[in-house]
Amino acid sequence: MKKNLFKRITAVVLTLAMTVSLAACASSGTSGDTEGKKLKVGVIQMIENGAFDAMRDGFIQQLRDQGYSEDEMEIVVKNGQGDASTMNTIAQEMADGSYDLVATVATPASQAFVNMKSETPQVFIAVSDPVKAGILTTMEKPDHNATGTSNPIPVEKIIDLSKTMTPGIKTFGIIYNTSEVNSVSTVNKAKEYMTAQGYEIKEAVVTNSSEVKQAVEGLLSEVDAIFVPNDSVIQNAMPTVAEAAKAAKKPVYGSSAVMVNSGALTTVAIGDEAIGAASADMAIAILNGKNPAEIPAVAVEATDTVINQTTADAIGIVIPAEISKTATTVK
Repeated sequence: MKKNLFKRITAVVLTLAMTVSLAACASSGTSGDTEGKKLKVGVIQMIENGAFDAMRDGFIQQLRDQGYSEDEMEIVVKNGQGDASTMNTIAQEMADGSYDLVATVATPASQAFVNMKSETPQVFIAVSDPVKAGILTTMEKPDHNATGTSNPIPVEKIIDLSKTMTPGIKTFGIIYNTSEVNSVSTVNKAKEYMTAQGYEIKEAVVTNSSEVKQAVEGLLSEVDAIFVPNDSVIQNAMPTVAEAAKAAKKPVYGSSAVMVNSGALTTVAIGDEAIGAASADMAIAILNGKNPAEIPAVAVEATDTVINQTTADAIGIVIPAEISKTATTVK
């Protein structure tokens, strides 16, 4: 799956006129104004979790694969450890002009750096709604010295999948953290679509991972299934959500493959390493002389169904043949 995802994303990015000649320049690690200089690239993420780590690793690996060796490029990774104040301090440090480029993983880190109004170019990785997050004004003509990849959560596809995987659902529960604009945006889209499809909706709101267990157990007593948006707080506590749902024999529909690996029943997703690699291609173009404003931000479509077989067995779900023949199954 990763190989196919990478090919598909690369094709999208290449339509932005990232030609073979750019890759050739990248392989030498030089450009008009960086020749002979060791480049310094920063990477910021809010918290360590499977999805963010995979995005970061995909970004870094693509840079190395395109010829930016450790001798030619220093890559500095810093993590806010879930603390917004710490992350803002990191963003301020990396905005001081000592970096050639800064990559930011997901929405909170991307907002923190763009708010610094730095002259250092920024490439964001997997921001679900960069316009609403204030990172740029339009996808087609990026501003604020930033461009990157967006991974809008395919809410309609996920809810439609639930009709086949677990027919008979009447009430959906949604658990999320209201302080993350990406999460709120996805929840609003989910509620709109669920309402149009005739579902009743119950919500549980948390502010940190310590509140998740009690919130999800209360929610499970009122609903037939749970939908989890792209929320770093909930994703970090996904094993807790999954175990509670298994005990209640109810399905959890996640927003990423990592959530499924952590125990959610299923999702429709894009590979996290692949979207990180696509953002690295944009970074390469910038390091070779392009302005971020010249590189449209790209929304990468999620098309791959991922199913947790262990979870399906635990809650008594038989995966329909029409889904299992094309889905990726994990345990």
